[in-house]
Amino acid sequence: MLGRKFVGLDGGLTCTPNEAVSFMVITKDQEETDRSWDAIVRNGGQESACGWCKDRWGHSWQVTPRLLLELTTSSDRDKARRAFGAMMTMGKIDIATIDAAARV
Repeated sequence: MLGRKFVGLDGGLTCTPNEAVSFMVITKDQEETDRSWDAIVRNGGQESACGWCKDRWGHSWQVTPRLLLELTTSSDRDKARRAFGAMMTMGKIDIATIDAAARV
C-alpha cells in the first residue's frame, strides 16, 4: 500500500482489524497528503477523524503531514495547542489551516 511493503497474517474471523493497530504515513506536503488519503479511502475505504482513515480491508491508517507533527510537538505550548485544536476539527488534514491556526 502506498509503495510500502507489509506482511500480514490472516487470523480468521476472530482476529479482525481494529484501531488498536494502525499504519502511519508521514507526508511532506498537501499534495502527498491528498494522494495518500485518496489511495486509502477510494474503492471501499472509509474516512475518519484527525487524519485517520480505513482501507477497504478495515485496516486503520494515519495520514500525517510532517508539519502537523512539528507543530503539535512544538515547545511553544500555545502554538501546539492551537495546531492540535485545528486538527481535531478535520477528517483529512488540511496543512494550510493547521499552519494558520498555529500562527495566530
